[in-house]
Amino acid sequence: MMTTNNQVFALSSIALLLAGCSLSSDLTVSESTSDYKGSANITQGLAKTVEENLFECATGRSRVAGIGEIADADGKVWTVPAQNHFTTAPKTVDLYEECAHITPESIADVDEDSVPVAVIDSDGEEITGYIFADNYFELYINGQLVAVDTVPFTPFNSSIVKFKVNKPYTLAVKVIDWEENLGLGTEDNRGKAFHPGDGGFIASFSDGTVTSSDWQAQTFYTAPIYDLSCLSEVDGKRLSENCTTEGTDNGTNAYAAHWETPSNWMAKDFDAVSWPQATEYSEDEIGVNNKKSYMNFIEKFSGAGASFIWSTNVVLDNEVLLRYEVK
Repeated sequence: MMTTNNQVFALSSIALLLAGCSLSSDLTVSESTSDYKGSANITQGLAKTVEENLFECATGRSRVAGIGEIADADGKVWTVPAQNHFTTAPKTVDLYEECAHITPESIADVDEDSVPVAVIDSDGEEITGYIFADNYFELYINGQLVAVDTVPFTPFNSSIVKFKVNKPYTLAVKVIDWEENLGLGTEDNRGKAFHPGDGGFIASFSDGTVTSSDWQAQTFYTAPIYDLSCLSEVDGKRLSENCTTEGTDNGTNAYAAHWETPSNWMAKDFDAVSWPQATEYSEDEIGVNNKKSYMNFIEKFSGAGASFIWSTNVVLDNEVLLRYEVK
């Protein structure tokens, strides 16, 4: 649950930006947004909580998955960690989900025949997809929202989905690395109250399609940022490689970078030519060796030739849009 103090910080975020000041921290913090020269909109401080928690776990092991809003210096309001369809869209079927007591030891224990089929083309090929996301995903086929993840934050789960479609078709995926400290991109972790989490997305499909650097990945929300001069943009890439990923116990003064999401980003005919290629990450970098929701079905992920992908910064980039055309 977010505290009253958090709400105060959210309401004062615009004042912080306009005044060019920041709260004390053990990390060097830009004193003014003039340190930033890029195309993003900048916010500072905690967001106002507008949805306390999207998900309750029967086992009590889930992190709070709230939704917040925060305004930049121009008064534009941004939803954090991202706008999503968790409460309204059809859900995927879980391969593994502790809160629902779905814990098969292998793919052989999964009743794949019972998975419903989303029909994009009635005369299309039936395709099965196997998906693991850290933390949350929304899957579109040719612009149609097929299904969303059943767990927005934690515990980690994995999913199976089926759809009928003709080739060529376009896969579009919104992935969100959720946050406890709304608007700041951080969570209470590794001994710090404000520690950035990391993302990661991997999928394979029965037609041979797998996640790889052949996909495109563009960033739309990056946080936490303390020194705004660390951000840069090169050849369509929104880079934060020079920004710290350290945790802190006083991170309420962090900045965040936001970019407007195109309304038709998921459409088959959307022009994503300027988007960069996805960056691949290893299983060790994502940290899945202790996650049964992944390891119990590893033959459907890395065993099928898929790689974990994200944008160029799997730690600081919290909302990423992915696209791939299957020919």
